[in-house]
Amino acid sequence: MEKTYDPQSIEQKWYSYWLEHQLFSPELSQDKPSYCIMLPPPNVTGNLHIGHAFQDTIMDLLTRYHKMLGHKTLWQCGTDHAGIATQMVVERRLSAQGKNRHDIGRKAFTDEVWQWKEQSGGNIRQQMQRLGASVDWDNERFTMDEGLSKAVIDVFVELHQEGLIYRGQRLVNWDPVLHTALSDLEVVNNDEQGYLWHIRYPRCDGKGHVTVATTRPETMLGDTAVAVHPDDERYHDLVGLELELPLTSRRIPVIADGYVDPEFGSGCVKITPAHDFNDWDVGQRNRLDIINILNQDATLNDAVPEKYQGLDRLAARQQVVADLEQAGLLQQTDKHQMAIPRGDRSGAILEPYLTDQWFVKTEPLAEPAINAVRNGEIRFIPENWQTTYFNWMENIQDWCISRQLWWGHRIPAWYDDAGNIYVAHNESAARRKYNLPDDLNLRQDPDVLDTWFSSALWPFSTLGWPQQTERLETFYPTSVLVTGFDIIFFWVARMIMMGLKFTGKVPFHDVYVHGLIRDAQGQKMSKSKGNVLDPLDVIDGIELDALLTKRTTGLMQPQMQSAINKSTKKDFPDGIPGYGTDALRFTFSSLATQGRDMSIDMSRVQGYRNFCNKLWNAARFALMHLEDNVGHIDHSNSATSAQHVNNWIRSRLAHTTNEVRRHFDQYRFDLAAQTLYEFTWNEFCDWYLELSKSNLSDNADPGLRAATQQTLAEVLEQLLLLLHPIIPFITEEIWQRLRQPLGLDEHSILQRPFPQAADRDYSAETQIDWLKSMIQAVRSTRTELNLAPGKPLPVKIWSDQRSADEKLIDKFLPWLQKLARIESITWLDKPEASEQCATARVDHIQLFIPLAGLIDVAAEIARLTKQQQKSQQQKIQLTAKLNNDKFVNNAPAAVVEKERERLAEIQIELDSIDDQLVQLESMQ
Repeated sequence: MEKTYDPQSIEQKWYSYWLEHQLFSPELSQDKPSYCIMLPPPNVTGNLHIGHAFQDTIMDLLTRYHKMLGHKTLWQCGTDHAGIATQMVVERRLSAQGKNRHDIGRKAFTDEVWQWKEQSGGNIRQQMQRLGASVDWDNERFTMDEGLSKAVIDVFVELHQEGLIYRGQRLVNWDPVLHTALSDLEVVNNDEQGYLWHIRYPRCDGKGHVTVATTRPETMLGDTAVAVHPDDERYHDLVGLELELPLTSRRIPVIADGYVDPEFGSGCVKITPAHDFNDWDVGQRNRLDIINILNQDATLNDAVPEKYQGLDRLAARQQVVADLEQAGLLQQTDKHQMAIPRGDRSGAILEPYLTDQWFVKTEPLAEPAINAVRNGEIRFIPENWQTTYFNWMENIQDWCISRQLWWGHRIPAWYDDAGNIYVAHNESAARRKYNLPDDLNLRQDPDVLDTWFSSALWPFSTLGWPQQTERLETFYPTSVLVTGFDIIFFWVARMIMMGLKFTGKVPFHDVYVHGLIRDAQGQKMSKSKGNVLDPLDVIDGIELDALLTKRTTGLMQPQMQSAINKSTKKDFPDGIPGYGTDALRFTFSSLATQGRDMSIDMSRVQGYRNFCNKLWNAARFALMHLEDNVGHIDHSNSATSAQHVNNWIRSRLAHTTNEVRRHFDQYRFDLAAQTLYEFTWNEFCDWYLELSKSNLSDNADPGLRAATQQTLAEVLEQLLLLLHPIIPFITEEIWQRLRQPLGLDEHSILQRPFPQAADRDYSAETQIDWLKSMIQAVRSTRTELNLAPGKPLPVKIWSDQRSADEKLIDKFLPWLQKLARIESITWLDKPEASEQCATARVDHIQLFIPLAGLIDVAAEIARLTKQQQKSQQQKIQLTAKLNNDKFVNNAPAAVVEKERERLAEIQIELDSIDDQLVQLESMQ
C-alpha cells in the first residue's frame, strides 16, 4: 500500500469498477427479500448542494447495508422536469438572444427546453457518482419520459372521471412576472418593512365612520364588506348597515364573522374576497360579491374607477393613499414589519389572484392516507412528525394543480368554441369518448400540471405502472423514504394519497425525516448569505479566490458582496483543502441525529479525514505482517484460551457489530458512526495493534503468531465491512488488498455479507480492560508529572487481593513492561511507601511510583501554578461572556454552545491541576 492516503487516487477508480461489474443493478430473479429506496428527484438542470449530499449519503448507506444483508436492493434514481425553474433558465437564454418564448411559439420553445435538458441534465448524475451513490443508473427515470408521462395522463383522466379533478375559480398564489399560479412551497416569505394605513369608511346614515387598517390600500377598490366580530358589543348596531367605499361610488355592508379578532386594531376588518385568502373564506360564508381588480401582470383592471385603470399595483397604492389623504379619509400611517410573499424563482411580490384553475378534490384521498399512518402501515422517524402530518392532512384544502407554463405535462383537456370541456388521453380519444363530430373545432388547455402532480406518482410510476411489471411487483411498496421535513405535506402526503388510490398499497413503510444542514455558526445556508457549501468543493478542495467568485456571482448589491467576502475569508482564509468523499460522508453520518438540524464545519470534516488516515495506516501495518502468510491463513484454527488479546478484540468486535446493526436498523446513523469511530480508533488501532506487536514479531511463538495474523486479518476485514456503508471508497481499496490473504472470491466488498455478531468473551474483555487500566494509570501519572514518556519507571504495588492480582500481572507482564515502560515491579506488604511517590489506583491495586531523581518538585509546582493562573483567567473571561444576556441571546446557538463546551473543558483542566498540586505539595 502507498504510504500516504490519497482519496483522489482511489475514489473515481472504484466507482468505475462498481459500474463495470453492475453492482448497483438488482437481480430480480434472486429469491431474497427486497429493499427499495426512491431518490427524491432533484431538478434536472440543477446541482447538488450540501443538503442533497447529506440526504444521498443516508440513502446510499441504507442501500449498501441492505445489499450486504443479502437483500435485493434498488435505489431508484431519476430527475424532475422542474417546470418553473427549467422554463426560467431557457427563457433567460432566449432573452440573451433578444427573443422570448412567444416569438418562437410553444413547440419551438419546448424543443429548446428538451435540448437544454440534454446538454446540462447530467450534472446531478456526475455529482452523485462522486459521492459514491449506488443507484441503478441503468433504469434512471425522468418525470417527462414516455412511461411517466403516460402514468400522469392516466391518473388525471381517471380522477376526472371520478369527480376528483375539477375546474373552478379559486384564489391562488399568483406570480405577476411569470404569469402563473405557484404552490405554497414555491413561496418565500421574508420579513420586510412596510406600512399600515388606517382608513375611514363613512357610514351611509351620516353618523360618522368606522376605521379599518390595511397594508395594501389599493385592494380597497375591491372590498365588498367590512366585518366585525359577532360578540363585539361596540358594533352591534352597525351590523347590517352600509358604508361608503372610499374613492368609489359603491356601498358595502357591515357583516358579523368569527374570523375577526376584536382585540386587534379597531376591531373592523375590510373584506376583499378576490385578493386575500382569509377574505375569500369570509366571502364564501357570507355570500359576498367577488370583485377581481387585477390583471395578470398586477396592473389594475376596469373593475376600478377609470383614474386607476392600467396602473401597476404599487403605483396605484401611492395614488390611492394620496387621494385618501386629500379626501380626509386617511386617519394615520404607521411603519409596519410584515411577511411579504415572493416567488422563489422570479423574486416578485405575489398576489392572491382569482383565476380559473384545475383542482384535485383532496378530502376523499386524505382519509385513507391518514388511516395508513394511524394504523402503523407507515411510520415516521422521528415519530413526532406524525403530529405535523395529521395536522396538515386533517385540515387539507383542495390542491391547485394547473400552472400557466409551457414546460411540463400539458393538461389533457380540450375546449370547443362554446367553452365545453372534454377530458381524455388525447384529442382523438376525446372525440370518441364524447362522440364529437370531426369538424368540431377543439383547442387543448394551454396550462401544464404542477410538478408535484407527477412527483406524487414517483414511487410506482418509476417502476413501470400502469403496467404490472416485475420491478413493480418486486419493489412496491418501497421500504423507506428519506426526506426533509419541509416537504412532508407537499410531496410525502401526496405520494401516500396517490399510492393508495392507484395501487391500493402504501408507497413506503418508513419515512425518515432529517433536519437541515446549517453552517458552523448554526445559520441556515442560503445564497444571499453566501454560506452555501458545494459538496464537491469539500471533496476536491477550492482556492479562496474561486470560492469568493462562486459565492458572490449573481449578487447585484455591492454591500452584500462585501459582507460575503468578509465572512468567507474569516471561515476559509486559505480556501478549502479538499478532504475526499469518505471524510465528508463520515461527517454526514455522525451528524445524522433524528430530526434535528445539524451544523457542519471544516474542523469536523478534517477530524474524519484524520480517521481515514488512521484506518489507512492500520491497514498498512496489518498487510506488512500478512505478506509472508499470503493465501495460507487457516480459517479452521480458533484462538486458544491463552491468546487473551486476540480473544479480547474478537469479543469487542462482536459487541461493535451488534451495536452497529442495531443503530442502522433504528436509523441512528450518528450512533453507528460514533460506535465505529471509537472501536476503530481506540480499541483496534490504539490498543489491539500495540498489544499484538509482540505476537507478530519474528521471535514470537509460531502458533501464536499465525493465530494473531489470522485474527488481525479477519478483524480488519470485518471492520471494513462494518464501515463500508459509510465510507465505501477507502474500505473497498483496503479490502481488495485483503482478498488474497483471506482467500476471498468476491469481486467487491459490496458482495460480502454484513457481519453477524459472534459470542462475547467477557473474561477476555475483563482481563484486557484491567491491563489497559494499568497501562493508562502509569501513562497518566507520567503526563501529569511531565515525566519523559520513554523513561522506564520502577513501580511498587500493594493489593488487598494480592494472589489474584499477582497472577494477572505475571500473565501480562510483557505488555506492562513494554507499553507502560515499567522497569521493575516490587510488591509491598502495606499500602504505603517509605519515599516520595506518585500514586494511582486500579481496582484493588494501589500503584506507587518513586520520584527520586525523576522530578524537581518545586519547579513542577511553579509550572503548574502558572498554568493554573492562566486557566483561571480564561475561566473568568468565558464566565462573564456567558453571563452576558446580549451575547447569549444574539450570538448563533452553535457559537454559544461552543463557548459553554470550552468553559467545561477549562474547569476539567483546573480540577486536574488542583489534583496534581495536592499530590506534589504532599511530597515537599
